[in-house]
Amino acid sequence: MKLPKREQFSNKGTFGKVLNIAGSEYYTGAAYLSSVSALKVGCGYVALSSSPKVLNNVALRSSDIVYLPLEEIKHKINDFNVISIGCGLSTELSVSILFKSLLETVSELETTKVIIDADGLNLLSKMKGNFNLPQNLIITPHPKEASRLLKVDVEEIIDKPMQYAKELTEKYNCTTVLKMHSTVVCSKDQDIYLNDTGNSSLAKAGSGDVLTGIISGLCAQGMDCFEAAKLGVYLHGKTGEIASGMLSEYSVLASDLLKYIPLAIIDIMRRDVFED
Repeated sequence: MKLPKREQFSNKGTFGKVLNIAGSEYYTGAAYLSSVSALKVGCGYVALSSSPKVLNNVALRSSDIVYLPLEEIKHKINDFNVISIGCGLSTELSVSILFKSLLETVSELETTKVIIDADGLNLLSKMKGNFNLPQNLIITPHPKEASRLLKVDVEEIIDKPMQYAKELTEKYNCTTVLKMHSTVVCSKDQDIYLNDTGNSSLAKAGSGDVLTGIISGLCAQGMDCFEAAKLGVYLHGKTGEIASGMLSEYSVLASDLLKYIPLAIIDIMRRDVFED
């Protein structure tokens, strides 16, 4: 695994900008976790866009994030090279309308990378008819979300994860991260990567939000979708391993992962595998 190189002659724009559309009344933590984790892997600038209640709640927890009301998204969208959408977002009608409108807008942007997770995937599964999708898209379903997207039983997804990761990639013309015990990452060219890091410590609410942020932050630094997804799941799993070594697999919380992402990065740095 190779980390994106850090240029010393740089500023926050050098390392990319993520727009994270996340959170709802009962899921403010998802907005926080998916925003901070993008910064923790080296992204230079993260803006969280959500309802006023979510923005106010997350602002009390972090001064490192920029806060953007939902109504300002369309005017600011060109300022970001990565958009993540879905973590704790809800599937209410107003959100569904926003989601469809956003996909249509971003589909016209050639270089913007988009990561769809959680409720974003649930909204995607309900879309009917012809619609345009972003050209640089990553989806990160767990088996139940994959079953909704493909209209296939969960048991079949679990039994043949590589097959269905490829089917998701073909259907949505995207990079697919099928989250399982051994997460499957499938590129648009149908190349498969099986991740071997991680343990049961990651089986906690909010863990997937951290993964979305990690992948978003890596994409922001110029990594292509497949490479960012591969490194993201590897780092996420390694973070869980390190955290559980300190706290046990029983006691790791999703918020604990944020503290241990730096140690997972240092683990890679020690093996001198920076990009050329």
